[in-house]
Amino acid sequence: MKKVLVIEDNHSISDLLEIHLNDLDCEVTKIEDGLIGLKKALNNKFDLIVLDIMLPNLDGLEICKEIRKKENYTPILMLTSKSEEIDKVIGLEMGADDYLTKPFSIREFIARVKAIFRRINAIKKEEVSNKSFQFGKLVIEPSKRRVKKNSKIVKLTVKEFDLLFFLASNPGKIYSREQLLNLVWGYQYKGYDHTVNSHINRLRNKIEDDLSNPKYILTSWGIGYKFNDNDLTNE
Repeated sequence: MKKVLVIEDNHSISDLLEIHLNDLDCEVTKIEDGLIGLKKALNNKFDLIVLDIMLPNLDGLEICKEIRKKENYTPILMLTSKSEEIDKVIGLEMGADDYLTKPFSIREFIARVKAIFRRINAIKKEEVSNKSFQFGKLVIEPSKRRVKKNSKIVKLTVKEFDLLFFLASNPGKIYSREQLLNLVWGYQYKGYDHTVNSHINRLRNKIEDDLSNPKYILTSWGIGYKFNDNDLTNE
């Protein structure tokens, strides 16, 4: 049974989500207050957090930010009554795994939850089956979700690690921005390609020695990105 934390101050919505999450064999904890929800998320282990943006005492974006700051990798599905693109982008940048704008159909909600569970299960299996691997001065330790460069730990956000791990697991294969969005974030629609760009730029700032001549994450102009498939271990 998966444990789900629902931080939502609308009783009707939280009750409805609880009913359908129970049908998915989930144990649901409901919280209405932002600060209390944050404490609950940080002090307990959950398989998914369903997080509304507009909350009393602390909004969902701040909650998401604080959760990721603590290196908590619990998947987050954000809910909001706002439809502005900037809110969606901020949510993704802060580490949310998916995003639903109210009003949404319960079918879509269930589909998103199932997709998150499938994606997380796949990542966990891949992490367990893969030992640490090295590319030049860069070492990726999947089971610990840790990256080192020159033997020093590189601090990455949840999605920065997921993106790096995915690309490094498929060296030489070129992925478009839309493909990376679908495969790493799980989105099946267009419009957020700039999220991929910003994550690539931040990753390069953290792992590359020379941004003008990157060795690890390479750009295939007009197509997308790939991880260098040349042997870098002899640097």
